[in-house]
Amino acid sequence: MSTIAISILVILSIAFVILLTSIWKLNAFIALFLVSLFLAFAVMPEKNVITIMKEGFGNTMASIGFLIILGAIIAILLDKTGAAITIANYILSKTGEGNAAAALGITGFIAGLPIFCDSGFIILSGLSKSFSAKTKTAMPLIAGVLGCSLYSVHCLTPTHPGALAAAGILEVNIGNLVILGTVFAIPGFLASYLWVKFITKGKGYQPAEESKISLPEDEKTYPSIVLSLLPIVVPLFLITMGSLISIMGSGTASILEKVFIFTGQPVIALLIGVALAMLLLYDKKIKTINAVFETAIEKAGPILIIIAAGGMFGMIIKETGFGTAAGMALSKTGLGLVIPFGIAVILKTAQGSSTVAIITTASIIVSMLPSFGLDSESGKLFTMLAMGAGSMMVSHANDAYFWVITKFSDIHADITLRVFSTATAIMGITVFVCVWIASLFFL
Repeated sequence: MSTIAISILVILSIAFVILLTSIWKLNAFIALFLVSLFLAFAVMPEKNVITIMKEGFGNTMASIGFLIILGAIIAILLDKTGAAITIANYILSKTGEGNAAAALGITGFIAGLPIFCDSGFIILSGLSKSFSAKTKTAMPLIAGVLGCSLYSVHCLTPTHPGALAAAGILEVNIGNLVILGTVFAIPGFLASYLWVKFITKGKGYQPAEESKISLPEDEKTYPSIVLSLLPIVVPLFLITMGSLISIMGSGTASILEKVFIFTGQPVIALLIGVALAMLLLYDKKIKTINAVFETAIEKAGPILIIIAAGGMFGMIIKETGFGTAAGMALSKTGLGLVIPFGIAVILKTAQGSSTVAIITTASIIVSMLPSFGLDSESGKLFTMLAMGAGSMMVSHANDAYFWVITKFSDIHADITLRVFSTATAIMGITVFVCVWIASLFFL
């Protein structure tokens, strides 16, 4: 089958997933499964398509499954014990209720520097719902701002695997990339923040429901702010330390460094967060604990299935070769920084993973840098930033993070498409424009 025919089928399949889930309200798993099956048989009838679908489904489940289950347990415990309300009251007393979205966005931006965007969103999802309910702020606004704040740094800073691996391929100075990636993430997040506020204004979106916790009305009976923050702050701290030591540590790690590397693994950090969240329970009987676990698992199950189906859809698109073929065709146009940006956009939109998009783009573009005049140290650095901007857009139904935001915020997929997906496009374009303008002075 020709590349043009494959491209048309891939674009149609993405459109069908969006139509089935947002317009016709078909269950997201069924929509993703049926479209993945159709696309696989249409483009790759000679391959074992069921095996490919299983691989995509299983790989996604393996990479994020434990995080979702453990994160759901922490969120349920924060909710049921009133700890989320304690945290929301404390932060809002410092910022004012009118600044709830901005306060959560700043929190997400800082937390997102060392940790994956999906891990950060899962950890902070309970807090976002409390903010929404407490201030009567529309949940899509809160979820969109938090999602964008975490995502902006995830795509640009080499504390994350995509940017780190791509930096290695292009031989870019990690320290410079950390600084500039963070700097350029700021206008990207600000643009997305303003867009989310605009796109949700006057749409009648509702705030999250008030938490139905079994505590007296007197807030003095709620957990203390220190105890309430521990299940959130400690995992974030451990993941941060683990990431920093992995990047900057010496070749011969000390015992303390080994401890931080082990506890800094997201699964271990969240498991420690669960243990700390258990301290919030007033009734620590096994029956009460089991009830919390069962509630969390019931909540996490459907989320896991849909996110894994998104990974399956992404794997099928990847196997068609559409992203790589389109990237190679675009690389021949000779448009400087537009090329790495454009290739990353195509790869991200086509297969869903920002990490895969930026690593693949780096592999495609590395040998072409001399012909573009981008083989200097600063040229490689700006190439990295352009690829990071491209890997932001567009997050939609084939991106696991899209479904994390949708399901952990209890909003419908068509709202996430309207609010978050469009915001990722605004963010990516804004960052690239800033990078391109800066390149005029430094290249």
